[in-house]
Amino acid sequence: MDTACVELCLEDGTLLSIDCTAVENDVANSMYQWSELDWLIYNDPLSYAELILNGDPELYLKTVTKKVPLD
Repeated sequence: MDTACVELCLEDGTLLSIDCTAVENDVANSMYQWSELDWLIYNDPLSYAELILNGDPELYLKTVTKKVPLD
């Protein structure tokens, strides 16, 4: 079932659940940033969890997303 969460089970049995909707609402400012986070969630959830727990998601999104006007 899709819970809109990334769940991690740590070695000590602790279960962490990251509410992806809350993260997107907090750090994403454009459809490009939401798209990048969605891509990570579905294609590399471990990297997504590491970014949210240990990284700076706002800096990451500013670095990897750019608005490119259509010609």
